[in-house]
Amino acid sequence: MNDIDEKIDVYKGREYIVAKSNFLVQKSRYELSVSEQRAICYICSLIKPQTVSNEGKKSPFKLEYEFDILRYAKICGISADNGRIYEETKSLLKGLITKVIWITLPDGSETTVNWVNKDWTNKRSGKARIRIDEDMAPYLFDLQEKFVAYGLQNILAMKSQYSIRLFELFKSYAFQKSKTFDIDELRKLLMVQNIKSYTNFKDFRKYVLEIAINEINALTDIKVSYETLRYGRKVVKLKFKIKVKTPVERMLASSTVNGKLAN
Repeated sequence: MNDIDEKIDVYKGREYIVAKSNFLVQKSRYELSVSEQRAICYICSLIKPQTVSNEGKKSPFKLEYEFDILRYAKICGISADNGRIYEETKSLLKGLITKVIWITLPDGSETTVNWVNKDWTNKRSGKARIRIDEDMAPYLFDLQEKFVAYGLQNILAMKSQYSIRLFELFKSYAFQKSKTFDIDELRKLLMVQNIKSYTNFKDFRKYVLEIAINEINALTDIKVSYETLRYGRKVVKLKFKIKVKTPVERMLASSTVNGKLAN
């Protein structure tokens, strides 16, 4: 593959679609680094609608996916030193097996689910293979309605772990054009409720909200603004306005992403 064909392949890879059920996005809590979230999104982008049926297997879904590690690195804008990226990807995938997501069920109870439950890496072939946890499958496969879908490139240049999480939340409510969160509820969804400094709204706004919203507005296909709702002098709720960008605005955001990932 020559340089031009390789660049085209990378750009196409960044346009792969990430799809998750709204229920998973809106009713879950998890702690993942930016690299881990990026890897999860890349894995989700490998899922295709035609893989719903897998006759003769225990699961009705295709749960195992193989990918080229170097291609994954280039699509995601990761420094592609062959030896280092292999070891980093191996370590990252191994770590994902231990990471769980807490999901609040309709009856109010909470359950934990793993993102992936097995991985393989082969340094000689440069390939990695993962197996999505079967309990996660209903939230990622055969999504007919009430799901969020976006191009992978929307999240690739983000540097804050909260940017990716908030972007998916806002995308899941984009059809409503606005969403109001109780501030304590939002802290819990972002898993920062036990970080002492973030109980202070000024710090929460400065180090979580503002950084995330700036990245979302600069890099993605939506624009977000918010206003504070107070009880007395205390901020108790946040009302977010969510707007889908115009085609020209989306093109500019895409150019920004590709420019950042190229550096």
